[in-house]
Amino acid sequence: MLFASLVLGTAAALVSPVNGTVSDIAAAGPNGPLKGTITGDAGAVGTVVLILPGSGPTDRNGDSPLGIKAATYRLLAEGLAQNGIASVRIDKRGLLASAAAVPDGNAVTLGDYVTDTKSWIAAIRQRTGARCVWLLGHSEGGLVALATAASGAEHICGLVLVSTPGRPLGVVLKEQLGANPANAPILDAANRAIDTLSAGQRVDAASLPPPLATTLFRPQIQGFLISEIAVDPAVLIAKASKPVLVIQGQKDLQVSVADAHRLMAADPSATLMLLPETNHVLKQVASDDRRANFATYADPNLPLAPNVVKTVAHFIEQQGK
Repeated sequence: MLFASLVLGTAAALVSPVNGTVSDIAAAGPNGPLKGTITGDAGAVGTVVLILPGSGPTDRNGDSPLGIKAATYRLLAEGLAQNGIASVRIDKRGLLASAAAVPDGNAVTLGDYVTDTKSWIAAIRQRTGARCVWLLGHSEGGLVALATAASGAEHICGLVLVSTPGRPLGVVLKEQLGANPANAPILDAANRAIDTLSAGQRVDAASLPPPLATTLFRPQIQGFLISEIAVDPAVLIAKASKPVLVIQGQKDLQVSVADAHRLMAADPSATLMLLPETNHVLKQVASDDRRANFATYADPNLPLAPNVVKTVAHFIEQQGK
């Protein structure tokens, strides 16, 4: 997930209420294991989706200490299992149960996440016997999915890009920050910082207002921002040689329908699904009230918006993999 608009403002296997089981799964990391959860009977169905999380300290359920408790990935995994599709959701290297993978979870690049995704593909295939793995990337996770496919990674069935930016990160960040009136006092400083990072240079945090210096542009994550800002999602998707589904909520305050259309323009063979009354965390929102929209980010009891799971499941089933 991208959080610019919000600047101010491991157990044993368990019996699951969904089809199949919920159990631990691990993949090889640089210094220690990467950890995740597999939901559904992957050995029986033969179709497995790897859910790649959004930005920041987002956990395998789609939650974050930055105020996100929507449980989006857990709900998605349970819904897919009910449709006979197994999934793996993960903790990022250096964070949570994957803390042993690297000493510092902030000292990463987009390329590092591509390496981890390839490791997950190998581990999933070994565990389940699946011929290939679907990559479902949410928000920033969509960029990881695209970069992995563009790197020539093997054994990818296809890509499902959910709420994924279609423009370079610097452009999206400027738009997100500018869309929140509360950010007006820090907007000029933020835009200058984005321009500096886009040029491949670090920003002196001491020159930034506190909300920016301690959150969006804190020194620990500037290396990652530089690596991601350099990437154009449209260039990456143009290299895709696998089936691609682009899913975009029409009530998303962080990634726009224009992003989805830019991805489609770069890969006309992809399939686009626009979901009405659906926001960035895939919850249903009827009004245009920003507070009501963001309130859904903290409610794990809200189900996913209608047709989210059905759209993903139907597309995968259509591909016959």
